Amino acid sequence: MTVRPVRSGRSAGARSAPPGRAGGPGAALRSAGIARAAVQIAAGSALVLLLAVIVPLPWAGDLGMHAATLQRLRHDLADPGNPLVDANTQSPYYSPWTVLLGGLARLTGLPVFTVLRLAALAGLALLVTGVRRYARALTEREAARGSGARAAHGAGQRAVFALALLSLLFLWGTTPFLWSGFPGLHSLALTASYPSTLTLGLAFHLWARLTAALRSRTGWGTWAGLGALWAVILLCHQFTGVVATVGALATVLSARPARLPRAVWPRLGAGLLLGVLVLWAWPYYDFFALMGAGAGLESVHRELYRDLPARFGLVLLGVAALAVRWRRDRWDPLALFFALGALVFAAGRLSGHYAWGRALPAVLIPAQLAAALETFGAARRTLRAGWAVVLTGALAVGAWAQAGAVGYVVPREALPPAVEARYREPWTGYHWMSPWVKYGDVVMAETEPARRIPAYGPYTVAPGYPDFFLPDEKRRAAATEQYFAPRTPERVRRGIERAYGVRWVVDTTGTLHDTGLRAVARGPEGQTLYAVR
Repeated sequence: MTVRPVRSGRSAGARSAPPGRAGGPGAALRSAGIARAAVQIAAGSALVLLLAVIVPLPWAGDLGMHAATLQRLRHDLADPGNPLVDANTQSPYYSPWTVLLGGLARLTGLPVFTVLRLAALAGLALLVTGVRRYARALTEREAARGSGARAAHGAGQRAVFALALLSLLFLWGTTPFLWSGFPGLHSLALTASYPSTLTLGLAFHLWARLTAALRSRTGWGTWAGLGALWAVILLCHQFTGVVATVGALATVLSARPARLPRAVWPRLGAGLLLGVLVLWAWPYYDFFALMGAGAGLESVHRELYRDLPARFGLVLLGVAALAVRWRRDRWDPLALFFALGALVFAAGRLSGHYAWGRALPAVLIPAQLAAALETFGAARRTLRAGWAVVLTGALAVGAWAQAGAVGYVVPREALPPAVEARYREPWTGYHWMSPWVKYGDVVMAETEPARRIPAYGPYTVAPGYPDFFLPDEKRRAAATEQYFAPRTPERVRRGIERAYGVRWVVDTTGTLHDTGLRAVARGPEGQTLYAVR
């Protein structure tokens, strides 16, 4: 046998390259480690910002509604009545989560806004852990199916999760979109304490656990728990519940129903039945009555179909990633999730049911996750590097678009001018009324003040938000409009005050002149609090 010496050449040189040599395996490993660390640091910084925002709890959107809900539950946990007006009606805001928070406020005596801060902390914790579990479930599924993805462990798994989280926070558009149930950074900064944040976190946990249950022989108890969790999600935030349902359906379809063991179907059916029973038995409101509530919400949700490129243009990168994943696996759960969500969203536009547009996160979330997962799951190193470069650029653009959220934790005067231009001033509260207006008093106020005043305990004549369960909502709104009309006679105002038990009036225009009212206090933005004589 002749032993031939190894010739110096490209292949031999590659095998013998020292770890520190440029282009060698050691340099590649160090570069990958640096990239993973950078991703984790960026995700950690974003989370620190969101945690810091909990302290000031900036007021915008529906915060007053959720605070009012806790006020009513804190005073009467069994029969709280309408959260906004003095009427004994049910309300979809009395969910398992708000009832739990209301019970906490009642037992501990904590102020409502302190409880909302605790709710924000719990919601963010569930959202972060849910994203981590779902990202891990997806990567493990792909590795088990041998569809080109590599199983990640340790630091790699943490980097996958961090990049998925960054994509959910920043891969949106060049114009921030602030709406509950949409987990952009700026949106979460204002809605972290809302039930929608906690509900979205529960949805991620539902998808992750369902993915695992379909891959293993899971007992009846697990399926019952999944059914109950699905019901709780729907009760806590109905719109996010639709997104959760679409994602769960995509998860089941991705498991190829024809190949599922027969034992799965009766257990899945039992879980669904239990979920429906929980929805039916919930005592605080009739969940199934909400099916007819869409007509009153269409005008509000038409906004969801406007300026789509500016608000969500960066998500196209995720759509491209979904196309790659679908080509690799026709049963990819994220691709199916995206397709079902797009179908619901498009149907809402074509049919004029604009409230269906709240299913838009079912389009965005799978695309955002796909962009992150493809960066780590692509089969070839060059493809992974390409995805990483493009995604980094898109995330940078998205982060800059939402830079105004920094203003909620940094004094406005300390912000650079370019960042200050993106900052949105929070609403002012009505704590200045508290020395005079007591819990349960009725305040006559127009729409904008009516969205905040009940947060401190009083009621308003007309609700600041649409209320499907309030039968005389239109009459109350008409009475409020007539009360503030300049030419309304004083005797008519007195009749409205008697009809609704009005004790106080908030004038935001400075044009209300009535001898039957006595000025008591002046608030910010030129507002005046009047007492009814």
